[in-house]
Amino acid sequence: MIHIERWKTVLTVILCALACLYAAPNVIPMDRFLGSTAHALGLRPISLGLDLQGGSHLLLRVELDQVFAERYEDVEQNLRRDLRHAQIGYTRLKAAKDGVTLALRSADDQRAVQTVLRQIDPQLRLVNQGGETFRVALDDLALNETRKQTMEQSMEIVRRRVDDDGTKEPIIQRQGNDRIILQLPGVDDPARVKELLGRTARLSFHMPAQGGNLGGLTLPLQDAPGQTMTLDRRPVLTGDMLNGASPSQQDGMPVVSFRLNTTGGKRFCEVTTQNAGQPFAIVLDNIIISAPRINEPICGGSAIITGQFSFQEVSDLSLLLRAGALPAPLEVIEERTVGPSLGRDSIEAGAKSTIVAMIVVMIWMVLNYGLFGVFAGAALIVNMIILFAIMSGLGATLSLPGIAGIVLTIGVAVDANVLIFSRIREELAAGKPIVTAIDSGYKNAMSTIWDANMTTLIASVFLFMIGAGPVKGFAVTLIIGLIASMFSAIMVTRLMVVYWLRTTRPKTLDI
Repeated sequence: MIHIERWKTVLTVILCALACLYAAPNVIPMDRFLGSTAHALGLRPISLGLDLQGGSHLLLRVELDQVFAERYEDVEQNLRRDLRHAQIGYTRLKAAKDGVTLALRSADDQRAVQTVLRQIDPQLRLVNQGGETFRVALDDLALNETRKQTMEQSMEIVRRRVDDDGTKEPIIQRQGNDRIILQLPGVDDPARVKELLGRTARLSFHMPAQGGNLGGLTLPLQDAPGQTMTLDRRPVLTGDMLNGASPSQQDGMPVVSFRLNTTGGKRFCEVTTQNAGQPFAIVLDNIIISAPRINEPICGGSAIITGQFSFQEVSDLSLLLRAGALPAPLEVIEERTVGPSLGRDSIEAGAKSTIVAMIVVMIWMVLNYGLFGVFAGAALIVNMIILFAIMSGLGATLSLPGIAGIVLTIGVAVDANVLIFSRIREELAAGKPIVTAIDSGYKNAMSTIWDANMTTLIASVFLFMIGAGPVKGFAVTLIIGLIASMFSAIMVTRLMVVYWLRTTRPKTLDI
């Protein structure tokens, strides 16, 4: 125990120094001293959760029914075309949110219809509802997969929109089958965020319908209230072909400048070349926001969207196009606002409880173990520095349950030292020399320390994996605190004890 490899000593000192560096932004503004270097190194204070910083809590519902309704509308169109091609007669074909109703002229065509469905989508199944009436629907595996993909995509796009809007460290979690929890720390008025999330932002480009209104898509014009335009149902370009969008100006007016990917740029060039002199409708969420005339071929892969926009509307539209379209509309079904005064009270109460807990624990350790209790108190301070450094470096969010986890960590942090010091007492009582007693105390207590901390760590990991919201916040701080306490007890305290032994060479030990 007296001999500790030099690399371990150097590594411990370096880790402690880094911990002090990354924990420092929680006390002093590092940007003032290091400038842009602080941002490059990731030196930032811990992000406070909604319950500490204040802000808004939104509960969103993803309208999955519309996703299935649109998918079944596509199935209906494909089925109508393929049944006609296969010369299969039917008297009714209508899509709904739970499937497509199909009434055949002859029930004997059921097998032929199944063949057609397999060609359209192997995940479609045909259910006989009596006589010649059938229901075409997705199988259970396809339904579950669609729900999962829609929720994951919705959460990701919500994250992009909120992050791009400048909101710091939003908390986005799934709840149940069709709900998303969105917490926005520091946002007292979520009206604009709700407006951004309320728009599906489905962008498409259409040519005017050929042959009149028959089979066309009639949509209102944003710049001309009360007027409509009939467009071809099939878009020539879609929003997923965009590579980016940004606010810009043309002749002093705000416009949206966008860039297309290779496929979109090539298609855009072909369409504008073949339809010179024709209007070209830009549709966003079933509203024609602009219908410019094609004056000349546009083959550079870039273009602009003009209209009667304000600068704020251009900025919002650019943001929506960059983030991508929501796969389904979102409905805000619950909204709560937490005032910053409540957060300040929680922070003050949490800080007081943490400081009081540390002082009481350190006093208890000194009273019971004397100088070794001082070593344990110093290691406890290092443990707290490491905990805050890791949370700051990882960008973890500190919540009120997280503060509870920190307070619990204070008690857990000294457990290892209590086991070691108690074992040293036993070795000294058995008549062993000081150095031998200390060496045996560390060696013999190590297995118990590992077992105790690993069982707590396993429970904390499962809390993080299975729990949600406040439970996760508690688990995160407890996991980090356990790791930090193991390091501080095994390495930091040992280095202090070894240095003390080498410099004082005591003849007796009162512990």
